[in-house]
Amino acid sequence: MRRWLALLAAAITSLVLIALLVPMALLIRSVAENGAMSRATATAESVAVAAGSPALALTVEQARGGPFPVTVFLPGGGVLGATAARDDAVRLAATGRSVTAHAPGGRAVLSSALTPEGTVVVRVFVSDAELTRGVREAWLGLAALGLLLVALGIVLADRLALAITRPIGAMAQVSHRLAGGDLTARAALDGPPEVRSVALALNHLAGRIDDLLAAERESVADLSHRLRTPLTGLRLDAESLADPAEAARIAARIDELQRAVTRVITEARQRSNEQSCDAAEVVAERAAFWSVLAEDQGREMRLDLAKGPLPVRVGAAELGACVDALLGNVFAHTPEGVALAVRLTPGVRLVVADEGPGFPPQALERGRSGAGSTGLGLDIARRTAESAGGALELSPGPGATVTVTLSPALALS
Repeated sequence: MRRWLALLAAAITSLVLIALLVPMALLIRSVAENGAMSRATATAESVAVAAGSPALALTVEQARGGPFPVTVFLPGGGVLGATAARDDAVRLAATGRSVTAHAPGGRAVLSSALTPEGTVVVRVFVSDAELTRGVREAWLGLAALGLLLVALGIVLADRLALAITRPIGAMAQVSHRLAGGDLTARAALDGPPEVRSVALALNHLAGRIDDLLAAERESVADLSHRLRTPLTGLRLDAESLADPAEAARIAARIDELQRAVTRVITEARQRSNEQSCDAAEVVAERAAFWSVLAEDQGREMRLDLAKGPLPVRVGAAELGACVDALLGNVFAHTPEGVALAVRLTPGVRLVVADEGPGFPPQALERGRSGAGSTGLGLDIARRTAESAGGALELSPGPGATVTVTLSPALALS
């Protein structure tokens, strides 16, 4: 924007200067020509006054040292002063007229005077150099002044543009920080009134987003808290079972669910951009949890997990939910006995692959699965990956392969 405003200022200033300086330059040239012609006319008249007197020759000799060559045509055909041809302009001036005529290399000013012997014609030659004396220097001065004014206009336009672009750039940085999850970012109220109005609107939007996210976190926490009541009832039912082993197994599952609900409540009350976890630890924990079900269903579950710590910019609960969503899809949409593999590389790249039928075309459309489920599993994994600065990728068959790339964190929080 600064460059375009500078170019605009240069173009406008140049047009204005051309409109002013070109007529001024022509006026300077005309003034110079008129001045030279006026001085030549005065010289011719001063010599013509001395016509017919003994002082004529002395006057012509004195004029010889001036800037204009003077020629006096006498009635008898004689000539005094500079050599010049007796042309038509001289003959016309001999009739008693004052004549200005073009001559090779300049102009000639002719004046006549009547004497007893006849008409004396005084010719004063004005060269082109005399006609344009000082014009070149004046034009150079005008050109320098024009360039100075153009440069000044560009500098002023750049300063004006900077006063606009600097706060706009700062607002762009604030918007990037907001997009990155820093909801404390606010724009400074600088610049012109219109820019300050935009900054105020951006700050209002950031505050509104912060309020909405806080309300959403509280809603999630409240909703998760409500699950504790049916969990308590489920625990009482489990304790009333006659088989102690079955009661212990169900109670263990209820404890696991209880811990998951507690993590959801805790994580919901925290800002997601302040979270990090050890991906190796979380993936290993969730893989161990699902390996029990894999063993019950006769599935071969191959694990290839890199050793930690592998810090990533996502909370443990969110990453655990991502892994659960991916493994849950395998168990929900493939027949029992279908093998699966879980790999975690130091990248950090999480790959979940199975030997099932693969994905339907609408697999990544939120709320659509084509297999009778909610269709939110892969969307949860995708949003978790993107919130951590990564991405989710589906690979074509045979089988289904999901690759989740996560952005490493500097350290665990």
